[in-house]
Amino acid sequence: MSQPATALTGCLAPIDKAGLDGLIEKGKADPKAVKTLSCKTVAEGRFRHANYIRDLEPYIVDEPPGLLGDDTAPNPSEASLAALGSCVAVGLHANAIARGITIQKLEVQLEGDLNITAVWGTGDTSEKPVGFTDVRIKVDMEADCPQSEIDDLIAHVIQWSPVFNTFSRPVNMVATAV
Repeated sequence: MSQPATALTGCLAPIDKAGLDGLIEKGKADPKAVKTLSCKTVAEGRFRHANYIRDLEPYIVDEPPGLLGDDTAPNPSEASLAALGSCVAVGLHANAIARGITIQKLEVQLEGDLNITAVWGTGDTSEKPVGFTDVRIKVDMEADCPQSEIDDLIAHVIQWSPVFNTFSRPVNMVATAV
């Protein structure tokens, strides 16, 4: 499937600066606040799953035919790359607005390498890394500032991206039966 051409409209539709300023102040007022997010995943059959988040329509995750799925949606690993790319893009947009930078174009391209031979623990379970071993992020951003400022912005956003940090550091996890 080919990717759509970038449609430039002069600038990226801006986010609400006053709303962003309010979020900034709220975060500074309570820097240790933690928000708990939730998702309910329901198996629909084969490898297709509906993920229920807030009151939104279900977010579908499936597997491609090479992994015995129906190819109706991204697979879990692709969805995690999409989450990372979206988090980086949100951070770039918010930080650009906070700094008074107007963005004309913003695209984040991600690639990740993983060994899938364990087949979810049913295949070759010899010792090997499970999950992504390498992820490459390329940011194509055009804005009304020098490239050096864009480079600084990218470095800052990567440092503070929740999803990037989830990918790059251990996370406490617990799995239990209900």
